[in-house]
Amino acid sequence: MRGRTNRRNFLRHAAAATAAVSCSPFAFADEKKILQQTHTYKRVGDLEIQADVLRPDDDMMRPVVFWIHGGALILGNRKSIDRRVKNAFLDAGYVIVSIDYRLAPETKLPQIVEDVEDAYRWVHDQGPRLFRADTKRIAVMGGSAGGYLTLTAGLRAKPRPAVLVSFWGYGDLVGDWYSKPSEFYRKQPLVTEADALNGFGDKPVADGSINGKQRGKFYLYCRQQGLWPKLVTGFDPHNEAENIAPYMPVRNVTADYPATMLIHGTLDTDVPYEQSALMEQEFKRHGVEHRFVTVPDANHGLAGGDETRIADAYAQVLPFVEKHVRG
Repeated sequence: MRGRTNRRNFLRHAAAATAAVSCSPFAFADEKKILQQTHTYKRVGDLEIQADVLRPDDDMMRPVVFWIHGGALILGNRKSIDRRVKNAFLDAGYVIVSIDYRLAPETKLPQIVEDVEDAYRWVHDQGPRLFRADTKRIAVMGGSAGGYLTLTAGLRAKPRPAVLVSFWGYGDLVGDWYSKPSEFYRKQPLVTEADALNGFGDKPVADGSINGKQRGKFYLYCRQQGLWPKLVTGFDPHNEAENIAPYMPVRNVTADYPATMLIHGTLDTDVPYEQSALMEQEFKRHGVEHRFVTVPDANHGLAGGDETRIADAYAQVLPFVEKHVRG
């Protein structure tokens, strides 16, 4: 029962996240009206890949939070913005840009990362005109797979962001945690290959709510069989690791990597706590400014952690970002 509950918790977190964004203007404590617009930042064939932009209803140039949703690169969509992040940064006067990107298994990792790069470039090129974005002051952040893509943006987004925040993310794609069968996920009924791959085609998808139940089965199969790297990246991690290496933050940190905050629960059964610890080691080795915030006894998404410790972890995000964006 516990395994089934954890699976439901993961899928709920990945597909719906902590809150959906309203499609109409709304207000926070300071009574500033918040406007939302949806833009298409890229087209691939017939697919429009979109971003939601939320900002105070004024003409002021404002710094940007570039949000990347999670979901194992398989599930989720741009509506999945962490509510605490959204409220804190809108109250602080930021523009929030939350992006969709093409999802696996229809699309493989190089093209997924390409979408993130293109979305970031679109913010730089069009943001000042479309939504008064101050593109010299961009913070990139996201959770889980969005945390991974955040760390990847620190390598590949140009010009590099001012600061990154990775919530329970990861920098390694070929380690045992992903490339070997997961004991945790194998406690659940095994998904067959036929059942996992049923219903997927070649047409790209950028909204994980499309065929969402099947996407959950596909993810479970990947973890049970240790096939996530191969089926999501398109490369065999045992024989073609060199092709995956350019997309692995833990192998590509340099001294000019952006300042980064890492937040992770110590009992994470989906993305091991060690994934953030490995990134911290690289930051120390290369002299990158960082802060590693640990939440004891918390699972993925900080589930089950002490509420006071969780609140404290979130409370550290805005000051860290402000230091590097406004400072």
